[in-house]
Amino acid sequence: MNILQLKNITKKYPGVIALNDVSIDFIEGEAHALVGENGAGKSTLIKSCTGAVIPNEGSIVVGGEEYSSLTPQLSEQNGIGVIYQEFNLVGELSVAENIFLGRAIRKGIVIDRKAMVAESAKIFEQFNIDIDPNALVSSLTVGYQQLVEIAKALSQNARILIMDEPSAPLTSAEAERLYQMVEKLKKSGVTIIYISHRMEEIFRLTERITVLRDGHKIDTVKTCDTNMNDLVKMMVGRELKETYPARGDCISDEVLLEVKDLSGNGVSGTSFQIRKGEVLGFAGLIGAGRTETAELLFGAAKKTGGSIFLNGKEISPKTPRDAIDSGIALVPEDRKGKGALLEMDIRSNTSMSVLERLSKLMVVNQKEEKRIANHYKESIRIKTPSIEQKIKNLSGGNQQKVIIARWLASEPDLVIFDEPTRGIDVGAKSEIYALVNSLVEAGKAVLMISSEMEEVMGMSDRIIVLCEGRISGELERKDFNQEAIMNFASQK
Repeated sequence: MNILQLKNITKKYPGVIALNDVSIDFIEGEAHALVGENGAGKSTLIKSCTGAVIPNEGSIVVGGEEYSSLTPQLSEQNGIGVIYQEFNLVGELSVAENIFLGRAIRKGIVIDRKAMVAESAKIFEQFNIDIDPNALVSSLTVGYQQLVEIAKALSQNARILIMDEPSAPLTSAEAERLYQMVEKLKKSGVTIIYISHRMEEIFRLTERITVLRDGHKIDTVKTCDTNMNDLVKMMVGRELKETYPARGDCISDEVLLEVKDLSGNGVSGTSFQIRKGEVLGFAGLIGAGRTETAELLFGAAKKTGGSIFLNGKEISPKTPRDAIDSGIALVPEDRKGKGALLEMDIRSNTSMSVLERLSKLMVVNQKEEKRIANHYKESIRIKTPSIEQKIKNLSGGNQQKVIIARWLASEPDLVIFDEPTRGIDVGAKSEIYALVNSLVEAGKAVLMISSEMEEVMGMSDRIIVLCEGRISGELERKDFNQEAIMNFASQK
């Protein structure tokens, strides 16, 4: 039985058609994956379902009614819930208060907290979730916060649950708990629309897959009737020969970065080197000190001890500007919060790291600024009709490329990539990996932080593993294996 039908949905923006005559049926109790490169139209499609976007053409059939468009209220009334990558939770409120946020249960004019706690407990009990409804959301791990988001949707009687990159911020154990929850939801008759770039979980969880490319529906296939290679080919319109592109032996004997007994920001007594032409991987569990070390190198956090040497010269960056001037760039983990200035255009975002170089008497050389932005638009394939486009209108993968372009424009010696491909499609991943290779082949060095085990092993020449703010192990490429990395990562 079809619980939701999208009929000939078209959505146009200035200079781009985000969706072009897309039709999809969703069956009750199935998990249905939406896949495609960044910019394929997935986000626009789910926003059409939730009332955040009004299509120019087409209709949506839900709850037996056909609509030319939905409002957020109509969407909720028809049982459509959505869980985004960025949670909509208030950390200083309790779990129960978050679940009923904006629609508190009342006795007369008084909020009935006891009833909200009881209703929350019922939902958790139904799915064997061990969460205290009275606990503050800020006290929960990311994985449990996500379960609170799911409970919130279920408390609104959601029969269609859209999950947008739900496993992106989770540890392996938390992701496993999420997968179990998805299976329970399907058995209870809830339809899951699952958006993810992680192929392994799509093949594990879903019954059908719809592929979008450049705003068009390419096909809907049964998961059991396809494979990863065919799916990737449909997504990108070409065959990706290698997941991790090979690179030549470009590692120099010359040390580019040397860190001695670095401390501060939760890091204690860390020492390591990176040579020119080398990709050094940082592995470890969330909170192990990987990002914290990067922040110390980039001057985004204060070091309390130790020394940093770049090209044989001691540096002590107290601000990111100091680090940039020394030749260090950082592509941050949180691209929306710490990377992109969403209300500004691509041109301004790209030139931000070199404004001083482009300016004379406080006036920016706009011709050179445009030349730089257009150069990186072409060289790293940023999909946009114009460099004057606001970055908030780009897909996640293209936002990431703009941030990378900003740092490449500063011509750094060391580039730190913190979770560079999180939430990015396979085609964009391949391009970023090729870019990393080109950097080290040009004699630069790369420090890559990644929670994806295959990625850190596939791209690194050496891996340093951190645990609780300290280095717990180091592996050469010939010794890479997941078990060794996890053993180091879990050492106390």
